[in-house]
Amino acid sequence: MSQALADLHPLMQEYLHELHILRQLSPHTLKAYRMDLSELQAIATDDAIELLKVTNAHVRRWAGRLHSKGKSSRTIARALSAWRGWYDWLTEKDARRDAQAGRVTANLVANPVDDVKAPKRLKSLPKALSVEQALALVNQALKEADVKKDLETVRDAAILDLLYSSGLRLSELLGIDVTQSKDRQHESAGWLDWDAAEVTVLGKGGKRRSVPIGEPAMRSLRLWRETRDLLEQADVSMALFISATGARLSPRTVQARLRTLAMRAGLPTHVHPHMMRHSFASHVLQSSQDLRAVQEMLGHASIASTQIYTSLDFQHLAQAYDKAHPRAKAGKA
Repeated sequence: MSQALADLHPLMQEYLHELHILRQLSPHTLKAYRMDLSELQAIATDDAIELLKVTNAHVRRWAGRLHSKGKSSRTIARALSAWRGWYDWLTEKDARRDAQAGRVTANLVANPVDDVKAPKRLKSLPKALSVEQALALVNQALKEADVKKDLETVRDAAILDLLYSSGLRLSELLGIDVTQSKDRQHESAGWLDWDAAEVTVLGKGGKRRSVPIGEPAMRSLRLWRETRDLLEQADVSMALFISATGARLSPRTVQARLRTLAMRAGLPTHVHPHMMRHSFASHVLQSSQDLRAVQEMLGHASIASTQIYTSLDFQHLAQAYDKAHPRAKAGKA
């Protein structure tokens, strides 16, 4: 038996033994349980509280203490889960205990960890490009299309221009047909209205929405349509964005093409299609301050989903303040 395990309360040792033998948990999981239980024992010892007399109030206070020490919500939730599992085991042990002489029992009435939750995990902000980075990426795609003029570069420029212009999800973009079609064989999930400069897509929950397309993106799309029409295969898909074989593009292809394009543009971050959606939302919100309009264009059912971009907007304003205001930096007169 290791020294770390030997230092644990006997009932903790017994519990870990059962997890190992009966539940056959992995060594990695057992190590995590052992660390969390050891922390529980150390905290209780520091507060001079017997482990078998811990109350719900104690656990709540200790969870708050872990939070104040900078422990992440994920780490605290894992610890509480381990503590709860041990106390559940103890209460079950008491319920089935027999009259065997000298057997150690916990005599717990209820699990003290019940109803104790970790502090809410801070929702991570979506990663968005700066305006300068987004424009650099689009311009890189346009430059390559202008130089090479082949199917892939012209298509990639149109894809990138549309993603940034209209904030579409990748699945929505790939569902777009050249024109709307509805017959026995096929019904379009999305389509372009070339005259109105508008794209209609099928979003989450089967909800359709129409989003405007900027004139620069329409120019890229028209050039792509001309290039696309040069394919002579009889079985060319109705999809707007297709491969050289005429098939509808796959998500992996778009992801890979965008990643390599971003590298050639010299962007210092991993760029993926959804980042263009975040960039669209953040940049439109920075300029318009119209949260409701951004919600409609993104197709969010709840405005709460859109409000996260106000945090990105605040970050942008804070950075601008730090760069421009004469008293923004400490030590300045």
